[in-house]
Amino acid sequence: MKPISISVLTICGIDELPDQGALGVTHVLSLIDPGWPALEAFQSYDSHHRTTLNFHDIIEPIDGKIMPRPEDVAEVLRFGEALAASRDERAEGHLLVHCHMGVSRSTAAMLTLLAQVHPNETEDRLFERLREIRPQAWPNSVMVGYADELLGRAGRLSAALRRHYEHRVRHDPEVVDWMTRLGRRREVEMALS
Repeated sequence: MKPISISVLTICGIDELPDQGALGVTHVLSLIDPGWPALEAFQSYDSHHRTTLNFHDIIEPIDGKIMPRPEDVAEVLRFGEALAASRDERAEGHLLVHCHMGVSRSTAAMLTLLAQVHPNETEDRLFERLREIRPQAWPNSVMVGYADELLGRAGRLSAALRRHYEHRVRHDPEVVDWMTRLGRRREVEMALS
């Protein structure tokens, strides 16, 4: 796969989108809840390519909510392939990946893109890269599991995710309560095991 040729990688939440408008964003991957209203912040952005995926940030089935599916992560990978294919059309680019808070779906998607572009890089190094972009990253474990399978990483990405969660808990113990309240107890248990 060709390098992405993106000079800036950004992860953020919806409330941070207005701050990004003047920063030359060329590509956007939006991961938002189904039925979420149109995001007005993008009206102030320069021309850019945008892909939107709609599913909820959950890791267990909940009535009335849509779980992340393998097809959603495959779509993230197709976005990455299109981004790489567009390299010759631009000198550089600014990729913005966002979800509602810039913590879970967006960080799982960025990790997927990093793993796609750096197939020979260790999984722990991929998570280091992710923390450099978004220190508060708590990637959705379901999405990471699908990325692990689709990219042929044989469980190594999921194992590194556990170490990443452990790192986050060690550096910010309050994340345990926050993620537990959000229904992410299984991920917290991964960090504490």
